[in-house]
Amino acid sequence: MGKKKIAEKITEEVSREEKATSTPAEVKSASQPTGGQAKKIETGCVYISASYNNTMVTVTDEKGNVVAWASSGALGFSGPKKATPFASSKIIAAITEKVRKSGPLNVHVKLKGASSGRDAALRSLANQGFNILSIADITPIAHNGPRPKKARRI
Repeated sequence: MGKKKIAEKITEEVSREEKATSTPAEVKSASQPTGGQAKKIETGCVYISASYNNTMVTVTDEKGNVVAWASSGALGFSGPKKATPFASSKIIAAITEKVRKSGPLNVHVKLKGASSGRDAALRSLANQGFNILSIADITPIAHNGPRPKKARRI
């Protein structure tokens, strides 16, 4: 062990002792999260992706940082029950519990997909007390697509 390594270990031990003897206020401020959980978010976006197999809901702030998410598979639904309107209403209830303290109340809703769960999710979102500012359909639509095959000649 060279002299440098021994000197580094000694300085690390001294810094550990200083941290251990610090005041509780310093430790508390260091342990608090620096992310968006401490701040109150006023406006955000709710992305509802409803496919024939699953329904997923993501809540973000204005910048696009994810605040909370849930899906019907994560809530315990399996098989064809994941794409039902009942499952999507349960997802919105779970999202509401996650964002009750810090999350946005004024939301822009962006719907994607063609399942029956998206309408139920939108209705339950309004019933849970969210103020819906706008509704946008972001379902991808093919514009012309690839070139078709040549006609078969017999």
